[in-house]
Amino acid sequence: MLDHTDKQILAELKQNGRISMKELGLKIHMTGQATANRVSKLEEEGIIKQYTVLLDDPKVGYPVHTFINIYTKDFDHRPYLSFIASQSSHVIANYKISGEGCYMLECKFASNEHLDDFLVALNRFVNYKLSMVINKSG
Repeated sequence: MLDHTDKQILAELKQNGRISMKELGLKIHMTGQATANRVSKLEEEGIIKQYTVLLDDPKVGYPVHTFINIYTKDFDHRPYLSFIASQSSHVIANYKISGEGCYMLECKFASNEHLDDFLVALNRFVNYKLSMVINKSG
């Protein structure tokens, strides 16, 4: 179970994963060493899985952001999953879901033409319903 201090650490790290342990400690009212020990414990327990960089996709050449509801055609999902694994330059996340559809695919593309090529290839394995992101708030 996470205590209040662990939750504070996680909130700060979500905002800035590159924060120094000394600075993080000042924000949560602990010494840098005590903070580093708490962070190490969270890493060892698998609560902190990885540190990553959040890119501005349009600025790095991917202005088209989509969510695609996936409806499988067969009981065997392996061909679809193999296809998705081969599309790592476009796929942000592939969520297995309940409700409408079998998977929710989040993707990015350099252009609508690239999106169209992807959808043509995707349709060999599954049916889909496409939603495009207009604006991201928050």
